[in-house]
Amino acid sequence: MTKNKEIKKLDTTTEEKIKAAARAVFHKKGYAATRTRDIAKEADINLALLNYYFRSKEKLFELIMFETLLGFMQHMSTVLNNEKTTLEQKVELIASSYIDLLIKDPNVPIFMLSEIRNNAEGLLEKLPIRQLIINSAFFRQHQKAVVNGRITEPNPLHFFMNLLGLVVFPFIGKPLLQGIGGLSEAQFDKLMQERKKGIPVWIKAMMKAK
Repeated sequence: MTKNKEIKKLDTTTEEKIKAAARAVFHKKGYAATRTRDIAKEADINLALLNYYFRSKEKLFELIMFETLLGFMQHMSTVLNNEKTTLEQKVELIASSYIDLLIKDPNVPIFMLSEIRNNAEGLLEKLPIRQLIINSAFFRQHQKAVVNGRITEPNPLHFFMNLLGLVVFPFIGKPLLQGIGGLSEAQFDKLMQERKKGIPVWIKAMMKAK
């Protein structure tokens, strides 16, 4: 019995090790440029062991892609569906939490952008993204703000796109922005931290514009 538990623990540990390695490599290189031997090398295991746990690059990629987007959406769902926070507070929370997330793993936006363009329909089938937005407290609060005249733009997608664009685009354009500004990694991260305060102000101004 003890031996079986040890084997199961070893299996789980190895699987998680492979997944962590695959996540790092896929996020950095994308699907097309990644080879299974790249993942095996990152995980510090041989290729045969990788193939034993995950039969193909395709299946491993699907798993990593789904987990990456699911984690992204679950966190956003928690923020968007909090009935106790205002629309303004939701903007602050999304800006702050996702900037912290992307500073920690700056390859995620490029990874998501590339793969969303390649398989948007498949992802929409697996993840309830549309329902998340349409049925959220965020959506209801936005509509109420429009009715009350606090927001002039009636389409919540504009609100949402503006918010995500302000948060995500700097990380997509990071190499270019660093080159233009002559920024080191630390200076870029400091700039992103400053955006936590700026984004809610800019969003509020944009939504009131006529």
